[in-house]
Amino acid sequence: MMLRMRPFPHFVLTAIVGALFAVVVPTAPSTLIGQRVRQVRRPALRSRPVLERLTEVEREGFRRALSAQDERYDPKERMVRRPFSSPGYHTTLKGGFVHPTRDSLTYAVALLDSGEQGRLLRGQEILKRVVALQDKNPSSRTYGIWSWFLEEPLSEMSPPDWNWADFCGVQLLQVGIDHMRRLPPGLANEVKESILHAARSIKRRNVGPGYTNIALMGTYVTLVAGELFHEPDLIQYGTRRLRRFYDHTLRNGSFSEYNSPTYTIVAIKEISRMLLHVRDRSSRRLLNELNRLAWNHVARRFHPATRQWAGPHSRSYSTFLGDGVLAFIQRGTGDNVPFMGKEKAAVSLDAHRLRCRCPDDLIHYFTFLRQPRFEKERFVRSEKPFPNIIGSTWLHPAFTLGSVNCGDFWNQRRPLLAYWGNAERVSAFRVRFLHDGYDYSSAMFFSVQDKGDLLAAVNFATDGGDTHVSLDRLKNATISASDLRLRFLIEGAPETLALPSRFQIGEACRLDLGGVFLDLCIPSAAFGDFPITTEMGRDRRSAWLDIVFYHGKEREISFTSLKEAVVSFALRMQAGSAEKPRELIKPSSLIADRQDGNLSVVWKRDGIAPLALEVETVPQKQRALRSAARARIGTENSWE
Repeated sequence: MMLRMRPFPHFVLTAIVGALFAVVVPTAPSTLIGQRVRQVRRPALRSRPVLERLTEVEREGFRRALSAQDERYDPKERMVRRPFSSPGYHTTLKGGFVHPTRDSLTYAVALLDSGEQGRLLRGQEILKRVVALQDKNPSSRTYGIWSWFLEEPLSEMSPPDWNWADFCGVQLLQVGIDHMRRLPPGLANEVKESILHAARSIKRRNVGPGYTNIALMGTYVTLVAGELFHEPDLIQYGTRRLRRFYDHTLRNGSFSEYNSPTYTIVAIKEISRMLLHVRDRSSRRLLNELNRLAWNHVARRFHPATRQWAGPHSRSYSTFLGDGVLAFIQRGTGDNVPFMGKEKAAVSLDAHRLRCRCPDDLIHYFTFLRQPRFEKERFVRSEKPFPNIIGSTWLHPAFTLGSVNCGDFWNQRRPLLAYWGNAERVSAFRVRFLHDGYDYSSAMFFSVQDKGDLLAAVNFATDGGDTHVSLDRLKNATISASDLRLRFLIEGAPETLALPSRFQIGEACRLDLGGVFLDLCIPSAAFGDFPITTEMGRDRRSAWLDIVFYHGKEREISFTSLKEAVVSFALRMQAGSAEKPRELIKPSSLIADRQDGNLSVVWKRDGIAPLALEVETVPQKQRALRSAARARIGTENSWE
């Protein structure tokens, strides 16, 4: 096929020549999952404008997404502008409007992709503005990164976010690969230097393979920048880093940021991006296997009836899936899973760049679930005496219940999560531990699950964080609090949901969820000498059952002074009718024994192997709590 050529800067021409001779080697059947890995081939040469490679539906979807971003553009600052929001850390800003660096670069790439002259000039202006905000001093502590917002320099962040070298570097590389010839020579050189500063910052930081999304993004930036600009040290570093990530992931069986609706999608995007841009043949073989592993995790925990991603979630910013994730899955399955119209699914600023693709043999998991299925797998392999991190998910046509055996209550965690309902009206059940109304990261969660039955306990670490797992660690194992409570929360609670007439420790209660029943029983609870009470409540969008550990005047609570602080509960979720529900959990079937700093709970189930869980009752360091925990189903170690 004839290709139309235009003048290219020397470094881009060299990269293209190298790509023409790159060979994509077929991969043998995957040793990862035991099935043939679908090869994603890298285009040999990009000579046409980006939009010319799209279908009309894809082009229209891109234009709609771009038009929405146009409304956010601030010509005075030459960046996008939006209301302030944050996850609650890194930034000290509290409100108002901000100009985000990463969003501005993403918009600039889309402007260049459009091929329109007016948008090209705007994209160039954004690049000039944002590239200038990078710390380019190699001797600086924040070398190679950007602040989140124009309004908050790096010196004022608390602390700066080194991930911004990765996030911004990815976007600048899209310019480097597709648009350098469209930039003035001076700006093209600035973009190149900015990419290399970001890449060397990433190399200096050298994030481990356990930080999934950043491990992958940093690999992309260093490896592709090295190949594009002929930097041997970056190529060597990037290929070694990818191999280390691959070995780490296969050893564990999953990404360390396991089953995350947010970061598994990020992982798939970055793997797909590498499959498009990385030329190293050995690296591409690893990437094809990682692509299959990632899609396998999405597919096997997707619940078709509710269109939700079943738990547990290591990191999640929202309990319910948004249309963006569903559109991503629809595009990735080649529109074989029609969650929405093709026109709506195509609305995206970057889908045309990534070409994410689910292996064909996994697509059916997104379409139907005829029989219940129990998924149990190791997410993280731990060294003795610490237990492996195990995820358990019961997928029933009417509901799904998922849990992790060892976790915490950081606000991005979903250690226990259930869904029921349908795509039009879905509800969720999860457990939170709240410190003055905000998720408390040093509350620890342990559980053992067998299909729809779950036995769990919550105790407390003395060396964890408060609102974040590491950024605001406890001082002297002490917090100041006016309220501490464990909350059993129903989100999206239907108006017809009736709360139980009683919710008391030592008694069982039932929630009729409409075709699904949830039984709950609290056999044991203690928090030093504090009296423990229970409460129930609801508002327009949710309902809750609370175990209140403390409520009153603000005071200091030292966890090292508590002789014991622990709560256990049993939960059963089942489908059925109001006329023929299974028998309510019998409190007498739950045997809780607290002695010598240890809580042992056994759930003796009629005709089924008992569930057993052991945890520490005295607050201790996280490692001590994890190493002491045990679980069994019958006589078998449930965490092996």
